[in-house]
Amino acid sequence: MKAKTAFVLISILFISAKSHAQFYKDMSVGLNGGMYIYQGDLTPERFGSLKTIQPGFSFFAKKPINHFLAARVHFSFAKLKGDDSRYSKPEYRQLRNFNFTTPVKEFSAQLVWNVLGKNYEDKGIMPYIFSGAGVSLIRVTKDYSRMDPTTFDGSYVVAGLAADNARGTPRALVSVPVGVGAEYPISNRFSVNLETSYRFIFSDYLDGFSQSANPKLKDHYHSTSAGIIYKFGNRDQGVACPVVKF
Repeated sequence: MKAKTAFVLISILFISAKSHAQFYKDMSVGLNGGMYIYQGDLTPERFGSLKTIQPGFSFFAKKPINHFLAARVHFSFAKLKGDDSRYSKPEYRQLRNFNFTTPVKEFSAQLVWNVLGKNYEDKGIMPYIFSGAGVSLIRVTKDYSRMDPTTFDGSYVVAGLAADNARGTPRALVSVPVGVGAEYPISNRFSVNLETSYRFIFSDYLDGFSQSANPKLKDHYHSTSAGIIYKFGNRDQGVACPVVKF
């Protein structure tokens, strides 16, 4: 009985180890660093507040589903900032003088489409597109103490500030990342990548201001980053034909 029990336990451990080995085969992990850009009420720039770019980094784990699709879990740690005083046009921004900062901790689950279907290959450039859903944890610090009160006294700005302060700021936002990138293998284990990602967050309180600024315009943020990827296993090479010598 002891021998049978030991045999069963060894068999379970062997099967489990083999299953884990298969699961990790072709899985990859990556570390990226880059710039994060706020887009909202406190910047007139079309592509976000380029004058208040903040650093951030992310890491991820990716597992191929087939030659084209892969599942990816993605974590980001960054900071966002917006500041009216950085813009001289239109002139009211210098007088309104709103600003904010917030750290961002983001978790998302994504699907990645390898455009060329090269998930199991390790040569040549690999462009990809990705999207998913997640949550962004924030802690907004907003400041309106530098506003010129004589200019905005009795205006919608002052009334809006009262409404914004009464509402407060969210601590978590639903996010939908959408992005593009490219990966380039430098060996059978390591690759480098470059990607840009835009986050839709469906809120006007990323910066803490809404009714006092532009309640019709939602806030968003985006990032561009580069990094290195490590792959746990290589693609199957197939069974080689034996060499016949005469």
